[in-house]
Amino acid sequence: MIDAIEKNLQRGIKLLNTISDKQYSDCSVPPYYSSIGNNMRHILDVFSCIFKGIDRGDIDFSDRERNELAQIKTDAGIAYFNEIIHQLKSIETEDFDKIVRVTDDLGTGKITTNYTLSSALVQAHSHTIHHYASIGFIIHTLGIELPDADFGYNPTTPRESISKKS
Repeated sequence: MIDAIEKNLQRGIKLLNTISDKQYSDCSVPPYYSSIGNNMRHILDVFSCIFKGIDRGDIDFSDRERNELAQIKTDAGIAYFNEIIHQLKSIETEDFDKIVRVTDDLGTGKITTNYTLSSALVQAHSHTIHHYASIGFIIHTLGIELPDADFGYNPTTPRESISKKS
């Protein structure tokens, strides 16, 4: 699990290494006017929430860092990615089944439920793929090349549906 999540996060670093700060922070793409950086920072904030709450067994996905520098400067974004990957690698396999309380606001107020740590990590990983797809739209609109053919695609997506778009 950790290897798959790290591999996916490395895709973000690969992208950030190929674009300028101006491209990273460009909020000109409708309909949401959100930048690549806004999405990347949001992805990493979700992981950060997990790491802030692991020790006390209480993760709050609504308590995000919102580090503005990490959404406008590629070097700050890369540093944030590396920090998250470092924390990810410190998780022990035997901790995956640890029960943690997870709080989030689903639109009608905060709710708290029990997860395993692994289920919180899987949710954050899936959330990353979802945002990479949104970033892929922004990248396409700005005329930037995707960092790799799998960027933003869920691993369960049939490959023939990917090749049909070409």
